[in-house]
Amino acid sequence: MLEYLTRLNDHNLPYPDTIHPIVVHFVIAMVLFAFCCDVIGYFTRNSRLFEVSWWNMCLATVAIFVAIIFGQFEAGLARPYHLAKSVLNMHTLIGWSLSGIIAAITAWRYVIRTRNPQKLPIGYLGVGLLLVTIVGMQVYLGDQLVWVYGLHTVPVVEAVKDGILR
Repeated sequence: MLEYLTRLNDHNLPYPDTIHPIVVHFVIAMVLFAFCCDVIGYFTRNSRLFEVSWWNMCLATVAIFVAIIFGQFEAGLARPYHLAKSVLNMHTLIGWSLSGIIAAITAWRYVIRTRNPQKLPIGYLGVGLLLVTIVGMQVYLGDQLVWVYGLHTVPVVEAVKDGILR
């Protein structure tokens, strides 16, 4: 049905290149930078870094939903073959989970910020480390989808269309 609505290019997309990786790299950078600001701010007692971290988490919370929308759309157009499906399913599951996790951590951060913007509990840093670990796992799975399984690359798209990959 989608073929009747729009023409797809060599990457099996209605636009020149994938948008999901572009948006998701902002999320990755903002989460990692927020965690670094929190750690440095905690040990140097520089509360201005907590403010930087707060705004990065706010933007990451919005951006992850944009990344998920494009990710779902592009995954649907990818026509993943059998070997790539399990990795794509895990990437999707963790992505949706991360949206909730990041939103919850940002909400917790808001409560911390309203109570005392000058201090950060050590437990928050522990949760931040867990978040960074989950983001790292998600990056690994996304890298696999592109660099190992070649989703949205021209040779793989052609192989799927020709029935070589199933």
